[in-house]
Amino acid sequence: MGTAQQQHRHVGKKRLLSLISAAAVTFAASVAFVTGAGPAVADPVEECTATRGAIVAVDFGPFGGDVVRGCDTTPTTGYDLLHEGGFSTEGTQHDGDGFICRIGTDSFDSGTPYPTPATEDCVLTPQATAYWSYWIASPGQKTWSYSPLGAMSRLPKAGDVDAWVFGGTDVGGSTGKPAFTPDEVRAGGGATPGPTDGPTGGPTVPAGEIDVPAAARWVGGQLRDGTQVVDEGSGTPNDFLTTEAAYALAAANGRGPALDKVTAHLVGRTDAYAYPAGTDEAPDATAAARLALLAQITGGDARAFGGHDLLGDLAENVCPAGPDSGSPTPGCTARGDFHGAMYAEGQALAVLALVRGGVERPAGTEERLTRLVCEDGSVTGILISPGEYCDGDPATTGLVALVLDEAGGHEAAVAAMRTYLKTAQLTSGAFPASNGATTGSVAATAYAAQALRALGDGGAADAADAAVSWLSREQLDGGGFGLDEGATDGALYATGPAVLAGADTSLVTLVAKAPEPTVPPTAPPTTGTSTPPTTRPPGVGPDLKKGVAFLTRPANLHLGRYYKADEKTGRADFGMTIDGAFALAATGHDDNALRTIVDFLEQGGEDGAGRTLDDWTGAGGTYALGGSMGKAALLAQVVERDPRDFGGRDLIAELADAVCEKPSTAPDRSCAAKGAYTYAPSVFAHALAIMAQVRAGEEKAAEAPIAYLASLQHGSSGAWPSLIPATGDSEVDSTAMAAMTLDLVPGDAHAAAVDKALAWIASQQLPDGGFPGASGNSVNSAGLAVQGLSLDAKKYDKQITKALKFLASQQNKDGGFNVAEEGQRGSDIRASAQAVGGATGISFGVLTRSLDGTTPNPVPSSSAPAIVTPGDSGGGGIVNAGAPGDGGGLASTGVQALGLAAAAAVLVLAGWRTVVVARNRRTAEGGSR
Repeated sequence: MGTAQQQHRHVGKKRLLSLISAAAVTFAASVAFVTGAGPAVADPVEECTATRGAIVAVDFGPFGGDVVRGCDTTPTTGYDLLHEGGFSTEGTQHDGDGFICRIGTDSFDSGTPYPTPATEDCVLTPQATAYWSYWIASPGQKTWSYSPLGAMSRLPKAGDVDAWVFGGTDVGGSTGKPAFTPDEVRAGGGATPGPTDGPTGGPTVPAGEIDVPAAARWVGGQLRDGTQVVDEGSGTPNDFLTTEAAYALAAANGRGPALDKVTAHLVGRTDAYAYPAGTDEAPDATAAARLALLAQITGGDARAFGGHDLLGDLAENVCPAGPDSGSPTPGCTARGDFHGAMYAEGQALAVLALVRGGVERPAGTEERLTRLVCEDGSVTGILISPGEYCDGDPATTGLVALVLDEAGGHEAAVAAMRTYLKTAQLTSGAFPASNGATTGSVAATAYAAQALRALGDGGAADAADAAVSWLSREQLDGGGFGLDEGATDGALYATGPAVLAGADTSLVTLVAKAPEPTVPPTAPPTTGTSTPPTTRPPGVGPDLKKGVAFLTRPANLHLGRYYKADEKTGRADFGMTIDGAFALAATGHDDNALRTIVDFLEQGGEDGAGRTLDDWTGAGGTYALGGSMGKAALLAQVVERDPRDFGGRDLIAELADAVCEKPSTAPDRSCAAKGAYTYAPSVFAHALAIMAQVRAGEEKAAEAPIAYLASLQHGSSGAWPSLIPATGDSEVDSTAMAAMTLDLVPGDAHAAAVDKALAWIASQQLPDGGFPGASGNSVNSAGLAVQGLSLDAKKYDKQITKALKFLASQQNKDGGFNVAEEGQRGSDIRASAQAVGGATGISFGVLTRSLDGTTPNPVPSSSAPAIVTPGDSGGGGIVNAGAPGDGGGLASTGVQALGLAAAAAVLVLAGWRTVVVARNRRTAEGGSR
């Protein structure tokens, strides 16, 4: 229905704006808008303009009230806009805060949230005829659009207006629009239509993109014989810069002869580069980590690179103690250092190599990085000892933030780093090489951009865009980048990270890909009228491996087991988790990740909030959700598990019990009709339950649900509506699901209905290959359309090919997919799951993936470490545990100037590390502060 949310990143630092009914202005017949300012006049509506903040309006008309407006001058999500605008909300017991079931405000009925429990118990998703629907309008937009995203996922821009209306509408928003216009909401608040100025309070710069191919050509030109970088004058191989070149080529061009030549050269240089003290000694941690990452990026084996187990050697050579202990280890500044790391960069890359290799990190190695976080949230480039002066820089902060975010369990430290990066950005969009500098550094800006893009919220994404835009203006005519702002000579050290930023990747996510076929070489057997998907040449559709990599990223797939519905509570989105599992099953590109999800669900699936798969399906309880039980049972069947004993439940028996014998009467809304499943709110959910029953051989038990599904088809068009009870609309998604379901039913009784449905789906294709859906030109709808049309792939080959090209156009550099062609950009997990699975063309009805021979991935610890203040003799001072800016931070005082001077003396690489470490050393030699 459009209000199911995915994430909650509520800032929670500002006071809620309490609306009062002191002023009421009538803008249209019978529509009264109540506007108010809080006691502190924090965010009066007049402060939200076309270039600052956003306005939200809530219509309490159905409950005897007026339309009440609120303002948030620094909105983060639509959910936060609603709260910061002065409204309270309540979710449902089943879906948590993510589904807004009630809304209240002090301006109406003393804050009573509506609807009241007398009319809506808010246990399950409210009925389609009576719920809070979410509408949006961008600056200059004269009409409302039904939001394609939930309020927790939508990121309002300056000048946006939101509206919440209680009543009924379908998933396409074809009915139930607000009775007032966006301009009427803007009027009186100073918000006139117009373009936005850019990130609120941040840099105001035009959009720009890095010419990645040109930069890659420049990088290739720096290689001698196409294999290595050598130092000018001496001709000595520079292995460090050669790895930088390899990373850049991987990001820009993927696998190919050029990258293979560089990689082969570095394989031969492993002893000289990573084991300078001899092959029997501990490796240089930075060099070993860089080579291990190269192996992982290029699909090689980091445990057999140049004759060495790089990951094993890294894990076995970690400092047990530092000089402040009773038994210091030579060459170690503190417990947890990798031998030879010397700098935060080397420590971070070694941790990252182990994370990417699935190796458990030795005790203290990640915590060592957290102890490099200074009071302001920056990270120092030197592996300082406890008590030494701490002064960080943007480049080191960006790299360490990326690594700790990927490792997981360090949320407070990562949040502090993100806050620092936002505040360190210059108005130009650039980041300086060091704190206090007023000009931009290319490498610092590139690392900061990579981190901000990975770290989540809207403000961070805007800051990343501004940083990349600055980098694009610094790109030299030859394609390379200089070290600093205004430089005229290219430098490989700066160009390498700039290429990764321009390619929207980082060392955390970078994988060099060769072109992949768009469909698996073999497809499961089909039934009924199905024909297998045709094989298309490489490059026609999206990159499925890259899509799978996005879906399985630790930042997305929590602990490798589930996607979160609520970031704060750890509440799982079980439905989206199963969607992701279907996508993995369809491609076969990461069966171990699929096994991890399936094992988690089969064992009960308890999430971070203590909820289980049973809580989501309602199996065995008062609110048994037929569609949810069917979806879980279907997953079990897909991976050849037993749906009669999945999560401790006989889901097939539960489904049989969930078939309605007759419609229920109000206030009971469990059964929409005879043959419906209890509490199945949509055709989509109903179809999944039928599939599960039919695949279990329970055609007899499914007769009534099949008949009910067939009765919902619009006879004139062949389409199906979206919701149950039907609202009269026609939807591509539901029609595709219904077609796949009836195609699965043995016999030819429904063949004509399926043919008519496919013809209707084909008629809905848009000129660019997409299909209309709830979000507009929808990725979800295109993915489902491909699956539906693939039931007769030969007949609809042209439409399928066109749809695959559309899906490819909506795939982002991180592998994920946009929700739709228009509107908010950025990778969405739900859309990505449907796009990846849909692009294979395999019907849910016949999808099968054996997990024989697979191994579940190890589950990393989700507990955040206790970060103890360095130098605290008591050992119990936990800092950085609160929100960024609340005074928490890693503090250290004192210095060992000789140690820092000696460390800085061995620096031989040009770039931000030299500049920053030298600056830290000079400050340190002047004493602590």
